[in-house]
Amino acid sequence: MKIAIIGGGAAGMMCAATICEENPKIEVFLIEKNSALGKKVLLTGGGRCNLTTGLDDLKLVLKKYPRGSKFLQSAMYSFSPQAVYDWFENHGLLLKTEKDKRVFPKSNKSEDVVRVFTNIFGKHKVNLVLNSEVKKIAKKADGFKITFKSGKELMVDKVVLTAGGSAYRQTGSTGDGYGIALSLGHSVSPLAPSLSSFITLEPYSHNLAGLSFNEAIIGVQGKKELAVKGPFLFTHKGLTGPAVFALSSLVAFQECNTKTPIKIILDLFPNETKEILLKKIKEVLNQDSKKTFKNNLVKFIPQSLIEVLGKELNLVLEKKSAEVGKEQIQKVANFVKSWPLTIVGKSAGEEFVTAGGVELNEINQRTLESKIVPGLYFAGEVLNIDGFTGGFNLQAAWATGRSAGLAICLKY
Repeated sequence: MKIAIIGGGAAGMMCAATICEENPKIEVFLIEKNSALGKKVLLTGGGRCNLTTGLDDLKLVLKKYPRGSKFLQSAMYSFSPQAVYDWFENHGLLLKTEKDKRVFPKSNKSEDVVRVFTNIFGKHKVNLVLNSEVKKIAKKADGFKITFKSGKELMVDKVVLTAGGSAYRQTGSTGDGYGIALSLGHSVSPLAPSLSSFITLEPYSHNLAGLSFNEAIIGVQGKKELAVKGPFLFTHKGLTGPAVFALSSLVAFQECNTKTPIKIILDLFPNETKEILLKKIKEVLNQDSKKTFKNNLVKFIPQSLIEVLGKELNLVLEKKSAEVGKEQIQKVANFVKSWPLTIVGKSAGEEFVTAGGVELNEINQRTLESKIVPGLYFAGEVLNIDGFTGGFNLQAAWATGRSAGLAICLKY
C-alpha cells in the first residue's frame, strides 16, 4: 500500500513516523513544497520549539483550545502531552519542562526536534518528496492521483492532508490545503489569524515599548468571558505576549480596525482588589510622606508608566506625598486596575496559527478519515482546531497526526 502525506510539518512528520514504525510494509511518500521538513516547527518557541505542554490534566489541556476541543478528545487521550513527552525521549531527544509548563528540548534547539523525524525516515527509507508543490488531488476508483505543479503525477492508495494553515506564510503555510480539501468536496470554515499581537490606537502606549508585566488580566471591555490572565509586553505598535495571544484567539473573528475598534481593559494587579491596592499605596505614602509622589509610586509601578500616569491623569508627580489628596491616589488605583486601551488592528504576518479550517463534522474524530471521501485523512492545522500559545498547537498536530497514522495502519 502507498500513502501520500501532503505537508512535512509537525502533523505530517508524526503521521509518517507513526506509519513507518508501526507498519514498515506501507510505502510512505512525505511531500513537502519546501527544500526541508519542519520549517515552521523550527521557528516555534523562539527557535527552541515549545513542542508540548507540561500540564497533565487533560480536561484542563482541552480548555486551551478555543476551537476544536471536543473533536480533539479522542486524539488527545490517545496521545496525551505526557505520551508526546515520552515518545520524543524514547527517540533520543531529552526534554525539559519550564516553570510556565512549556516543554522544550534540553538543547534549546528546534532542529533537534526535526532531526528525530529525519532519523526515523532515513532508517525506514521514507520517500521524501521535497521542493514539490501539489497542484491537484483527484479521487479515482483505485486510489488517488496526485498532480504536481511540475506536471509529474503520483498514484497512491490513501492521502493524508497535513498542509498546515495560512500563518507564517514565509514557511510555505499558504493555505494550499484548504483549496485541496474544497476540491475534494469538503467545507472550510471562515479563516482568521490567531495568536496575533495587537496594534493600539493610543500613541503614549507605543512609548512604553519594552515594558513588560509578568501577570495581568487583559479583557474586552464589558465582556467577562473574553478576559485572560498572563504575561504581556508593550511594543512600538501596541501589545504582545502570551496573554495578548490568548485574547487574540478568542476574538479572532471579531472585526478590528479604526472604524470598529476593540476596547480592552488591563488590570496590572490581578491578585489584589482595588480597595486593597488603594490601602497599600496610602500606607507607603504615609510612611515616606516627605518623598515625592513619584518616588513612592515607583515601589508599585514602573518608572516609565508613572510618567504616562502623570500626563494622562494630570497628576503632580513632584508633590510631596503628604500633599497628595485622596482623589489623586484614587485615580492611580483606578487606572492600574482598569486601564483602557483601544485595539485598532492585529499585527499582520506575525500570527502563529490560523483560526478556522476544514469543518470537523465532516471528519471521523477517532480515525481522522474523511466522512465524504474514503481513504482521505486530515491532521494538524488544516483542521478547524487552534489553541493558545504554550505548546498546545504542536500538541494538537502530534496527536492528530499520530491518530491518522495509527488508523491507516489498522486498516492495512
